[in-house]
Amino acid sequence: MRVDLPVPTSALAVGAHPDDIEFECGGTLAKWGAAGAAIHLLICTDGSKGTWDVDADTDVLIARRQAEQREAARRIHPDAQVHFLGEVDGELANTVELRGRVARVIRETTPDIVLGHDPWRRWRMHPDHRNAGFLTVDAVVAARDPHYHREHMADGLNHHRPRALLLFECEEPDHVERIEQRHVDAKVDALLAHESQFETTMVIAADDDGTQAAAFRERTEREARTHGRTGGVGLGEAFRLMDPAS
Repeated sequence: MRVDLPVPTSALAVGAHPDDIEFECGGTLAKWGAAGAAIHLLICTDGSKGTWDVDADTDVLIARRQAEQREAARRIHPDAQVHFLGEVDGELANTVELRGRVARVIRETTPDIVLGHDPWRRWRMHPDHRNAGFLTVDAVVAARDPHYHREHMADGLNHHRPRALLLFECEEPDHVERIEQRHVDAKVDALLAHESQFETTMVIAADDDGTQAAAFRERTEREARTHGRTGGVGLGEAFRLMDPAS
């Protein structure tokens, strides 16, 4: 088990939906951002199915989730940048066209480290998480080699090879990023920006008196302690570390 990569100059996290990144690596991004890294978040889908309200106006929900995502990113780091692919929630596919769009973002943001869903996790239910993971891995390959998506060169973009790929939601982590309580606090505050998801993912009622929000904060801190123990540290976030050159 390895602990802590050098702080990157730039990091790009790729998530299937608004709030996925904060759940899985929000503390790590907060740590790196505080240390001077440029932080980028790429959201693959529009989040249009993220409600249990059968009568919801999905256009309104899409706009709300984008606003929540921008605010969440700001709470991770004031200068964090958010990029949206805008694919329909639940219909994300690992296509050559989409790989090219993700590779373009990698070439534009030139991250030292890319973070994304582990596509090889067994028995995963949600297709967007699987496909976002494969898109991320495949786009890293496409972005690193100059003969993939040569149309990017017309826009002045060169190929770019990150030095590390960290996969979250993994079954067999081999790397932990050590975080501190302030980074956990930033992660929780970022997640609480996603108010449209309180009922569906955080078990927080609209009329909560603060009790359920406090319980959610404790669950998040408990998970950080569990991840930290795998690396022999107090608080952490666990990943599978991959070499983009492989």
